[in-house]
Amino acid sequence: MKLKTLIPILIIAIMISCKNEKQESTETTPAATEQASPEASENQGQASVTDKVSDANALQVAQSLPDFSTLVTAIEAAGLENSVVNAGPLTIFAPTNEAFGKLPEGTVETLVKPENKEKLAFILKNHVAPANYPDTQLEKEAKKGRKLYMASGEYLEVVKKDDGLYVGGTKILKTVKVSNGWIHVIGDVIVPKDK
Repeated sequence: MKLKTLIPILIIAIMISCKNEKQESTETTPAATEQASPEASENQGQASVTDKVSDANALQVAQSLPDFSTLVTAIEAAGLENSVVNAGPLTIFAPTNEAFGKLPEGTVETLVKPENKEKLAFILKNHVAPANYPDTQLEKEAKKGRKLYMASGEYLEVVKKDDGLYVGGTKILKTVKVSNGWIHVIGDVIVPKDK
């Protein structure tokens, strides 16, 4: 067979192969859609995607622990679910329910109102560094006197004291590795100075 005859036959074979692959992928789409929960169809972002194989991301870990129910409520009220589950890496300084309880009475209830969504989002973004900061890296940053850039656009100071690491003036109580970065549990809400 001549090369001029063989080339068109190969091109047709490749086109048929691609067409079959496309049909197979579109055939599986309806089945995947049928399995989606009603909540997933309302929230079309990354936060609505769940599987049983991947490691838990920051939001899934927070949702699974009762000590973070106020934080999860705040994340949802601010509409930041999809931001917290992105591939990252992210470092989240996560206040506990007790930390939110230290705020003046009525603060949380006021912040989660729809009219305060932007302010709440800014405060929460002040707890997220769009970078990979395990505790070992935080110690290095503290030693060098560097500040962390936060998703809010603010900078937070990291300090190493005798009793542990502090960020934004609050102590890191515990560190948890998640699929998209790190969660550092903190005992206070880090409220930006201008809010």
